[in-house]
Amino acid sequence: MIRIGLYGTNGHQIQNALVGNPLARLVATCGVSGEKLPPGLNADPSIRAHVTYEQLLADPDVDFVSLCSPRRIDQASEAVRAMRAGKHVLAEKPCAMSEGDLDAIIAASRETGKCFHEMAGTAFDQPYHAMREVVRSGRLGEIVQVIAEKSYPYYDERAQDEDLDGGQIMQNGIHALRFVEHVAGTPISSVRAVETTLGNPVAGGGLRMAASMLLTLENGGVASISDNYLNPRGTGIWGYESLKILGTKGLVESRAGGTWTRFVLGDKDLGPLDATGPGIPWLDAVFGSILGRANMPLALEEELSPTRWAIRASLSAKSARGLDRGS
Repeated sequence: MIRIGLYGTNGHQIQNALVGNPLARLVATCGVSGEKLPPGLNADPSIRAHVTYEQLLADPDVDFVSLCSPRRIDQASEAVRAMRAGKHVLAEKPCAMSEGDLDAIIAASRETGKCFHEMAGTAFDQPYHAMREVVRSGRLGEIVQVIAEKSYPYYDERAQDEDLDGGQIMQNGIHALRFVEHVAGTPISSVRAVETTLGNPVAGGGLRMAASMLLTLENGGVASISDNYLNPRGTGIWGYESLKILGTKGLVESRAGGTWTRFVLGDKDLGPLDATGPGIPWLDAVFGSILGRANMPLALEEELSPTRWAIRASLSAKSARGLDRGS
């Protein structure tokens, strides 16, 4: 049984998944108020509430720290500190905001022998896991083009400061970069990006409302990504995303947040993709790998590659802003 410590609630903290979990139990928190804990945990007197992150890391009963750090820019150093304190780590995306910090995380995991993972299960939820399996089967032939969109709604609490959540590309577009590498199975070789604050209702605010990325792939293919905070609530879908993977023998696509799919091979329209299987629950895979019961579906460098490209894309967009007329 893995003993979990939670740090922060700036993101998708895992507390709900720990209720009755046969692989892990919550033993400590820091920066997580009692009302954030679900029934069954919020009244458990054995769960210690630490005042500082240092106290959480010093707790000998904590084996594993789940990070949703208050400031995302601090999260990489907090992950490294946790591993050096003897804890396994799971981190909200982006786990790092510079390549140097990302490399430091990977190095710390290797040096300490402690597992590190990002909350990186995008490709293993349905219907994307089913799409990934179609690609891996070879039925689409050579993958030539990938077209992806990730669209979330705007709300007033969206961070105007990128240091808090990573910003448009690293907080949002990273999902679409995972579509390209983890679902379509096409490693990226270059990226160019642009982004805009147009549509930000906060005068002078720093929130980028939309970004576009143009990618080249290692196999010679191409990909394009649109990501934004422009999803109107009327869609009824929080993440109104789409993915289209085109190969030399056919295509597979998903629209409207995965609610619609299509699979076409040559002159045969095979209709909706069968995505009724369970996929691979990412948190269970992480816990299972730590306990020696399962292997992760991706090597760590593969898992974190979309994060590396999100960092590069964000730098590309900032460089493009620097070349604007009149800047």
